[in-house]
Amino acid sequence: MIRVVVVDDQEMVREGFSALLNAQDDIEVIGSAGNGVEGVALARGVKPDVVLMDVRMPEMDGLTATRLLLNGSVETKVLVLTTFDLDDYVYEALVAGASGFLLKHAPARELLNAVRVVAAGEALLAPSITKRLIEDFVKSRRTERVRPAQLEVLTERETEILVLIAQGMSNTEIAAHLVLAEQTVKTHVSRVLTKLGLRDRAQAVIAAYESGLVVPG
Repeated sequence: MIRVVVVDDQEMVREGFSALLNAQDDIEVIGSAGNGVEGVALARGVKPDVVLMDVRMPEMDGLTATRLLLNGSVETKVLVLTTFDLDDYVYEALVAGASGFLLKHAPARELLNAVRVVAAGEALLAPSITKRLIEDFVKSRRTERVRPAQLEVLTERETEILVLIAQGMSNTEIAAHLVLAEQTVKTHVSRVLTKLGLRDRAQAVIAAYESGLVVPG
């Protein structure tokens, strides 16, 4: 059972998401909160598998809440919810450790899939909007990028796989592209994350762009 906490300042949104999620056999909403302060306190107490976190809320925004929550927990995953498809706050939430983000008006099936994907330990990077958001933000924030020495710890194959991750490819797609077994790709991805000290694939995408390994556009 996937245990979820919903954090959003709109009561109707909280109730709607909770009803949808509770109707699933494998998902249970164990609590909800109306702002970041309450959300962090609740999540620290009940330790959910996934937190659905709104970006813009009173008292404490979703960015600050995500950073505080993930600084004290490596188990809980955060899925950021936003009304805007290009929002600097969303990018910063990914940097803070969120496992992905989803537009609030996305179809119900996408929300359910997102919760399951994030709960399984994967980053929600499939929507092209995520890639575009990261590209646009990095492009506007940095004009020169120097490949950090940190990336030198990666083998040639691991570097190649990091580039493909940054392009939004899944393990299955990477395996087909490189003609490798999917389990081999999973092993390489795990090594990339471990060597670079990254939380998940979302952080890997950001690292690839910010280091200049992958160039926006």
